Amino acid sequence: MSLSLRSLLVLGALPFATLLACPARSPSSGGTQPEPVRIPSGCESSQAGEYHHVGNPAFRYVAEDDGRTLSLTVVSARLDGGVGGSPDAGGINLVLSRTPQGFVGETRATGFNVSGNPCPVKFPTEVTACADDSLKLRTVTSTALDEACRPPPSGAPPKWTEQVLRRGAPDAGVPDAGMP
Repeated sequence: MSLSLRSLLVLGALPFATLLACPARSPSSGGTQPEPVRIPSGCESSQAGEYHHVGNPAFRYVAEDDGRTLSLTVVSARLDGGVGGSPDAGGINLVLSRTPQGFVGETRATGFNVSGNPCPVKFPTEVTACADDSLKLRTVTSTALDEACRPPPSGAPPKWTEQVLRRGAPDAGVPDAGMP
């Protein structure tokens, strides 16, 4: 074999040797990448802290945020606008998660059926905006309940309402506007 033919064989084998020297790719887990989390701008940072309802400052909230889930608990509000020192165990809680479908979750509360008996209720809720000084929420605010504490099979569609929570204590002298 001549030197030129040997050189051609070596040069021809280089691409195969390069492929053999490349590390093997590890198989991906599940074969697909997880969907990206889609949340409003500004909601990536922690929303932990104290808030009050803009429409009714007597309703104050304590928010805990672990980076994935935001939990807001209504702190006991009195008719005179005062606030109790601890969360009301039978009160209202909002639990929202940062997901590919948005910053979504539910409001958990106690409602009453047509007979006046207490019933646990859950309303769909979502965060629509986060700012340094506020949170904007969109939530269903009411539903009818039958004797078994279930929504009736037919009836009016749920009514969605925007709620705004402002960070910190309300300004002094702001009157109570009723239920949020």
